[in-house]
Amino acid sequence: MADPTSRRNFLRGRFSTPRAILRPPWALAEQAFVAACTRCGDCRVACPTRIVGDSGSGYPAIDFAAGECTFCAACVSACTTGALQRVAGQAPWGACATIGERCLAWQRVECRICGDLCVAGAIRFCLQQGGSTLPMLDTKRCTGCGACVAPCPPQAIVVADGDRGL
Repeated sequence: MADPTSRRNFLRGRFSTPRAILRPPWALAEQAFVAACTRCGDCRVACPTRIVGDSGSGYPAIDFAAGECTFCAACVSACTTGALQRVAGQAPWGACATIGERCLAWQRVECRICGDLCVAGAIRFCLQQGGSTLPMLDTKRCTGCGACVAPCPPQAIVVADGDRGL
C-alpha cells in the first residue's frame, strides 16, 4: 500500500489514508502476494468482468465500479507466479459488504437496488415502524461479489476484506 503522505499522493490530491486494497479472489496473504506477484497484468486481462484493475503501484486490485466478481477463477488460471492459488473447499476471500449511513433507505427514501441485485440473498429489506424499510445485511450469506456496489446511487456500499468468523 502506498504511503499516504508520499509526494505522488500529494500531487494527485490524495491526502487521506487509503482504504485497504482488496486483491483478486484466492490471493495469498498480502506479504506473500506482494512477494509472488510480478505485476504482469495477466489477471487483469483474463478477468471477464474487468474488475481487476491496478492499485496504483502496479499490483492488481479489485474495483467494483466496473462490475461484480463471478468467481470464475479466470484470474487464477492466468496467474503463472502462484500469487493467486485456488484451493478446493476454500472461500475465494473473506470480503464482505457493509452498508453505510449514506444509504437512501436510512434517509427514508425508497431504494432496494442492492437487495434486488444480491444473488446470494444477503441483503434484505425489513419493514420498520413508520412504514419505511431498512437494509439488513446477512454477513454469513454475503460472498463479497460486489454486485451491490456500482448500482448504489449514493455509493453507500463498500466491500472490504475482513475476518467474518467463517
